[in-house]
Amino acid sequence: MASTSYSSPSSSIKLLLFIVPLIIIAGLVSVLGPNPSNWTLIQNPPLSWTSQNVVAVDFHDSLFNQSSTPPISIQPVIDQQLENKDKEIVNASQNFPNTNSMNESHILQEKQNLPRKFSILDRTEAGLLQARAAIRKAKYENQTQDIDYVPSGPMYHNPNSFHRSYLEMEKQFKVFVYEEGEIPVFHNGPCKNIYSIEGNFIHAIEMNDQFRTKDPEKAHVFFLPFSVAMMVQFVYVRDTHDFGPIKKTVKDYINVVSEKYPFWNRSLGADHFMLSCHDWGPETSKAVPNLFKNSIRALCNANTSEAFKPTKDVSIPEINLRFGTTHGYLGGPSASKRSLLAFYAGGLHGPIRPILLEHWENKDEDIQVHKYLPEGISYYDMLRKSKFCLCPSGYEVASPRVVEAIYTGCVPVLISDHYVPPFNDVLNWKSFSVEVSVKDIPNLKKILMNVSPRQYIRMQRRVVQIRRHFELNSPPKRFDVFHMILHSIWLRRLNFRVHADQ
Repeated sequence: MASTSYSSPSSSIKLLLFIVPLIIIAGLVSVLGPNPSNWTLIQNPPLSWTSQNVVAVDFHDSLFNQSSTPPISIQPVIDQQLENKDKEIVNASQNFPNTNSMNESHILQEKQNLPRKFSILDRTEAGLLQARAAIRKAKYENQTQDIDYVPSGPMYHNPNSFHRSYLEMEKQFKVFVYEEGEIPVFHNGPCKNIYSIEGNFIHAIEMNDQFRTKDPEKAHVFFLPFSVAMMVQFVYVRDTHDFGPIKKTVKDYINVVSEKYPFWNRSLGADHFMLSCHDWGPETSKAVPNLFKNSIRALCNANTSEAFKPTKDVSIPEINLRFGTTHGYLGGPSASKRSLLAFYAGGLHGPIRPILLEHWENKDEDIQVHKYLPEGISYYDMLRKSKFCLCPSGYEVASPRVVEAIYTGCVPVLISDHYVPPFNDVLNWKSFSVEVSVKDIPNLKKILMNVSPRQYIRMQRRVVQIRRHFELNSPPKRFDVFHMILHSIWLRRLNFRVHADQ
């Protein structure tokens, strides 16, 4: 008997259910086709730092400081999770059926041919990338000529790199100064007394045509032009010990500029900077968490035990201009004409100076330590007679005596703990100063006597040579204190990359 072949109804239904979805998908693909606008260009994601928009590129120590730490690559590190995500996308595409390989190739080709639109921020960051490369390259090249000054000698960690960095700064660095705020608290500051650097810097940057830009899109950094010294005078309620009104002023100001402009929120303040020489500058920065944590803080009181971070913050010199000018302060005799070993005169401010006076006041003719100078004796004449000038910290780590010593050609003796000297990313302080810890104050004379006459002469000449970096000029001159502060901020800006929101 002949057999008959047939398919059961259930098998036909299963086959139909399998084929119909394939027909629908094929129809959709043929109708829609490849659409390049649906493809996303995946760029190198930022390294997590303070926000997902900022890439930390911490490399300046390897440029200038003679550190044993191996150099860190200036290329941003790609976030591992996003890198893995890219791989997942590629792997997923490889697992699709190969029935439409020509269509897939067309889509990938369209994606690759898409023109990349570069923003102003992209071009700004590209310029910084070129500057980093030029600075690194200069480390191994011959000295660049300069009509004004060519850094050289052991006073610099790497003079070639510093010079190239300075020239790159002059070529492209731009600062946007927020115009919001009113005098006397904003756009103003003292130009006399120990806080003189606040007013001098504010006035200099606002009058500057080379570095200041009126177009915030072209700026590398953004300056918050408030003066802590002026807030203490006009906002603080005397004898209350209440920082609240000062902090509220700063917080309200940042709220205003962050609502009016996109730049603070874009980087969470990382490309913004404040400048203060007042003792309350570090505390004032705590008014806004991102100002304290992310922003560049240019401070006289550069105390690492109080959260000063040398890789992010900037140490600036405290300069006491009693009459608003350096006239009469600069200059002194050569090393061979200085007869006194060491000198100090000053009040008992803070915990260190009482220790100094306890051990050395009226104890040794070679080390003249006074609470008050005898009548008729000039303070600056004593500085010029001395080989070493003692610079103990007061209530805060900074002291104007450091600059007073440098101005008069006296080798500064830094007596402090946790102090980061100004411009230490460029200047090798050990080559022209002596650092003494508080516990070694009893051994002060022994430490200074161990400096040989030949070594002292070298140190004294180096003090004279680096003095230009601490001089206040009006208008500013190349390589002076105004430009050195800007250069320190420039270096911090080279340390990270800002991304616009995607």
